[in-house]
Amino acid sequence: MERGLSIKTIVAIGIGSAVFVILGRFASIPTGIPNTSIETSYAFLALMSIIFGPIAGVLIGLIGHALKDALFYGSIWWSWVLVSSFVGLFIGVFASRINIQSGIFGGKQIITFNIVQAIVQAIGWFLIAPTLDIIIYAEPANKVYLQGIAAGLSNIVTVGVIGTILLISYARTRSKSNSLSVE
Repeated sequence: MERGLSIKTIVAIGIGSAVFVILGRFASIPTGIPNTSIETSYAFLALMSIIFGPIAGVLIGLIGHALKDALFYGSIWWSWVLVSSFVGLFIGVFASRINIQSGIFGGKQIITFNIVQAIVQAIGWFLIAPTLDIIIYAEPANKVYLQGIAAGLSNIVTVGVIGTILLISYARTRSKSNSLSVE
């Protein structure tokens, strides 16, 4: 039985964190609500969480978001970093239900993925992030719940569209488990 993380997963965490930072900086669109953007980085986080599992997902969310905040804003907004970790973790937990490595990502898997990611992100962005903003930073409730709802809805849509496209594309690179036949 293998203990710890594989070299492949460790490399994926490093590269995934770097890509999360780059996407968070250069591929995000402001929403008009202060400090809230439409983030393509969560579609990539979902892809990496499905492929490499919950440990990679939680670490990519944690490291990638913390680095992005530190590099581009000068300080880390821990409440949102923790939610990025939460999203990566729980999308990764449900990866076995999708089994992307089988090369199959059809209607059933797409629906399962999108139900899971929408529920996980709704819990994270609508509830956890704003509540932690109030507890940690004494932010006004009306401000942070508006930000959380805007971030959550945009992330659900972004992951639903871009994440689904990424997973369909990735699945096509895998051999279907029943693709070999005897002639």
